[in-house]
Amino acid sequence: MNMLVDLLPHEVEIDTLKYPINTDFRVSILFEELMQDKDVPKEEKLDLAINLYYKHKPHDKAQAVDRLLWFYRCGKQLEQKSSSSKADHKAIYSYEHDDEYIYSAFLQQYNIDLQDVEELHWWKFKALFKSLKDCKIVEIMGYRAMKIDAKIPKSQKEYYQRMKRLYKLPDNRSEEEKEQAIVNVFSSLF
Repeated sequence: MNMLVDLLPHEVEIDTLKYPINTDFRVSILFEELMQDKDVPKEEKLDLAINLYYKHKPHDKAQAVDRLLWFYRCGKQLEQKSSSSKADHKAIYSYEHDDEYIYSAFLQQYNIDLQDVEELHWWKFKALFKSLKDCKIVEIMGYRAMKIDAKIPKSQKEYYQRMKRLYKLPDNRSEEEKEQAIVNVFSSLF
């Protein structure tokens, strides 16, 4: 799927039938938060996720989940990461904890008021989010992503350590780890 030449999907195919899928960015953010919610039992997450994305529930739950995960990943394959690279990929943003920064970044950079927009396709939202620049959320993500090593002068190191503590997220998993955890939740149900 190429956003430059293909139309964005508004339905998925399951057992040769087309099922409309809820494409609004809010749904996929809610889905991500649902998958990270430790208070919701794994068994309930499956049905809740299907209810989020589908108006008409497909009969084949396994395919329904596979297609909604495909949609959530914006049509991209889940990259397999080696265990040694996991430490290098800490989460640098959270839709839940950074909501105000993300909201204001979209307003500042794109003049998009995420409260007023009726629907914004998830894939468009993700593309815009990835391209943010020169705003507070990008600065914060830079602090969170920064590796503090011996090459950094002591005065700067103290500053960056303070910024890392100030903007630390409660859940430090990477985007890939979050996606893999979502896949694992559904895999364990089948």
